[in-house]
Amino acid sequence: MQELIKASTAADGVLLLTLNRPEKRNALNNATLQCLCELLEEAEHNAQVKAVVLTGNAQCFAAGADLSELAAMDAVSLQLDIRPKLWQKIDAFSKPLISAVNGYALGAGFELVLHSDMVICGENARFALPEIGLGMLPGAGGTQRLARLVGQQLTMRWAMTGEMISAKQAEQHGICSQVVPTELTVEYAVQLAAKIAKQAPLAIRVIKQSIKSIHETTLSQGLKFERQNFVWLAATKDRNEGINAF
Repeated sequence: MQELIKASTAADGVLLLTLNRPEKRNALNNATLQCLCELLEEAEHNAQVKAVVLTGNAQCFAAGADLSELAAMDAVSLQLDIRPKLWQKIDAFSKPLISAVNGYALGAGFELVLHSDMVICGENARFALPEIGLGMLPGAGGTQRLARLVGQQLTMRWAMTGEMISAKQAEQHGICSQVVPTELTVEYAVQLAAKIAKQAPLAIRVIKQSIKSIHETTLSQGLKFERQNFVWLAATKDRNEGINAF
């Protein structure tokens, strides 16, 4: 049976997950998403894993959902589909998730990137929401997550036209934090993950929670949450060790 996602240790504390359906351009069928959820759950409970890097191959991160699988589903099947729960599991992963994107990240592939905490792009990275060409709209948070990231104007344009977004545009609009030579994308992402893996894990976890909550809370609620965690972390062993080592 084909290994849908290859898992390996890329650096101390860093798990590298590589989408492995090259013949399907890494199309995200339910089995692949289920595999990703299982690997992330294992990483969640593995104290040796501090951060995860997710990537595809040099030509394609993920070309979208598996259309052959979706074509076989009627309206009732779509309503009962497990995919929304799988996306929720990915979103609930508490450790840093970094996407290393080369080539195409389209549709569900782009939405998978939007579930990441940080994104490193190769120069050949291309993003798009092409669902409009099928008379559809993104179904895994494409409109909601992207609008919260880049604003309504650009999201309207990209979702309604299916226009391709270059790596340079992605960096300009905050979809990725850095554009690097294509052949070095994974290396840069692993280096970033390794840097994070050296930090206090409890602080990393609450930083992620705090930043992810900004679209769910008011500013005053967010500041209260931040302060509560600041006080809580001040009493932890990690904080005391950090101060003593400074």
